[in-house]
Amino acid sequence: MPCVTAEPWDGIVEEGDSANPGRTEKMRFGKCKKDDAHPKGEDVTVLCVSENMVLRNIPERAYDYVVNGKSAIGWLMDRYQVRTDKASGIVNDPNDYSDDPRYIVDLVKRVVRVSMETLEIVGGLPPLNEKPQPDDWPLAWRMEG
Repeated sequence: MPCVTAEPWDGIVEEGDSANPGRTEKMRFGKCKKDDAHPKGEDVTVLCVSENMVLRNIPERAYDYVVNGKSAIGWLMDRYQVRTDKASGIVNDPNDYSDDPRYIVDLVKRVVRVSMETLEIVGGLPPLNEKPQPDDWPLAWRMEG
C-alpha cells in the first residue's frame, strides 16, 4: 500500500535554519503581552519547534480540531518532546524517529493542514436529522442539548 502524505500548510513562515532546524527538546508557544486574548502570555500563532526553528503564522483555527479533548497540535507538542522514564531510565527522543532533520518541522506543518482541512470538511457536513430520543432510553444513551 502506498504511503499517503499530507502537504505542509501554506502560509506558515519558517524563521531559522531551514536545512538544519536542530533538536526538538520541547515545543513551546511564542511569548506575547498578557491581555484578555492571551491570558497566559502565549501566542499560539508562533511555535518554537526546535533550537534553530520558529514557525510563525499558524492559524488559530487549527487548534479547534480536537480529538479526545486535545487539539492535534497540542497532542503533538505534548508527545514530541524528550522524556526519560523514571522507572526504567529509557529516553524517548522524537529526534531519533527519523534521519530527516526537518521531520518534526514538516510534521507540525502537515498536522496544521490536516487540522484545517478536517475542520472545513466537518463544517460543510449537513446537520444530523436524528429522531427524538424515546423516554425509555437508558440514561447513558441520552444526549443533552
